[in-house]
Amino acid sequence: MDQVGIAAKEKTDCVWKSPWGAPNKMTSPCSLADVMSEQLAKQLQLDEENLGFSSNVDVNEPLITGDNIDTASDLMLAKMMQMEFDREFDTQLRREEKKLNGESKVSVSFENYRMVHPYDDSDSSEDEVDWQDTCHDPYRPDKPTTTPKKGFVGKGKNITTKHDEVVCGRKNTARMENFAPEVQVGDGVGMDLQLSNQVFNALKQHCYSEQRRSARLHEKKEHSTAEQAVDPKTRLLMYKMVNAGTLESINGCFSTGKESVVFHAKGGSIDDQAVPEECAIKVFKTTLNEFKNRDKYIKDDYRFKDRFSKLNPRKIIRMWAEKEMHNLARMQKAGIPCPEVVILKKHILVMSFIGEKQVPAPKLKEIKLSSEDMKQAYYQVLHMMQQLYQECNLVHADLSEYNMLWHNGKVWLIDVSQSVEPTHPHGLEFLFRDCRNVSLFFQKVGVSEAMNEHELFNAVSGLNITADNEGEFIAQIEGLEKMNEDHVQKRGKKAPSYHSDDWGPLMKNSG
Repeated sequence: MDQVGIAAKEKTDCVWKSPWGAPNKMTSPCSLADVMSEQLAKQLQLDEENLGFSSNVDVNEPLITGDNIDTASDLMLAKMMQMEFDREFDTQLRREEKKLNGESKVSVSFENYRMVHPYDDSDSSEDEVDWQDTCHDPYRPDKPTTTPKKGFVGKGKNITTKHDEVVCGRKNTARMENFAPEVQVGDGVGMDLQLSNQVFNALKQHCYSEQRRSARLHEKKEHSTAEQAVDPKTRLLMYKMVNAGTLESINGCFSTGKESVVFHAKGGSIDDQAVPEECAIKVFKTTLNEFKNRDKYIKDDYRFKDRFSKLNPRKIIRMWAEKEMHNLARMQKAGIPCPEVVILKKHILVMSFIGEKQVPAPKLKEIKLSSEDMKQAYYQVLHMMQQLYQECNLVHADLSEYNMLWHNGKVWLIDVSQSVEPTHPHGLEFLFRDCRNVSLFFQKVGVSEAMNEHELFNAVSGLNITADNEGEFIAQIEGLEKMNEDHVQKRGKKAPSYHSDDWGPLMKNSG
């Protein structure tokens, strides 16, 4: 066979392989309705399954059909396909808009180029934007419009400037939404509330003040003892006492004051020595507000005068607790009924509990005694004041019916953290104030033997001050204090004392 015949044969054999050649078998054209018919879809699906899978596949399984959709009309199908195309276009448009704007405060909107109206686009997916997110919400009140740069709107008689009372009032109402979240401003815009500049500025200043005050209180509670709570550092010290076995348990608070919070606790042991069964934990407040006016009780005290100037105000509180411990030790040594000191940890003082079964002993102010018991209590207080002044070399400086307890038929003295020595520059003034409080109380409750404050002062101090009125009496007291202060400064800080080296110099009994 010649080369031409071979080439012709190869050409005829390879006609079906040519991509540009006509197909051997021509399919008859069909309508769009036939293409979308259910029978044709089943047949096509069956052919694909026979080609790709084994022949044992069950083709009789129920299929998702579109029986509820009318596909007989070519116009309806065209509209549905166009709607789907428009939705895809709008989705792509939103993505481009989001990509173009990014995080910019000024955004560009492609809303005018959308193919489907937001109200018609009811079959939106999760990643699409709802129409209420891009369009005006008809249920939300309109915010006041901004005034243009020229400062006014309108013409002629209808001109409205930016200083208009109604416009400013509505703007101030809308600006209230910028207040802190905890400020409940309500729906002022919806109610068409109009606030004047004066009222808005006052509200704004009040909100700022409340925010600062709230921040200060929060910080203050974190770093200081509250009314009936303790700060974390104090709580840690109390837990350490329990872990060390000094205390078995700590109960609730039974007394609060300006300077301290007192808790009830069950005693344990310290170095194999038993602690009282019931104890009182006095936690001195670490806030400085209550101690601003109490510097005079400690800065001129002989025992703490050198250390006062070297400490910051927060450390003075520890010195305040230490001062009460030393004062209670002196009173205990002199036999004056008072709490027994157990241990001191920084600003926490553990003492014996005055009371029974977690019930504190009542104060003289609260209890009602018979006339005989009240008379006995008066003479006991008089004796304790003399002991405190003459044997302990102390002046209570805050003695009243609120700091005296009645327990087991006798009076107990508490709260001696502010007690000073008679050599204090104001020691005699404090003593005279104590005598006045005691005298007025017992005279008020009907103790006929109670002396007045002048007689009680002379009886306790051993002085003999006579005066026609209270002014002259106080003037003589201040004169004695001045003489004593000069005497102490001349003799120096280490003058001889009564009983102990840390008690400081004694004031001479003049008069």
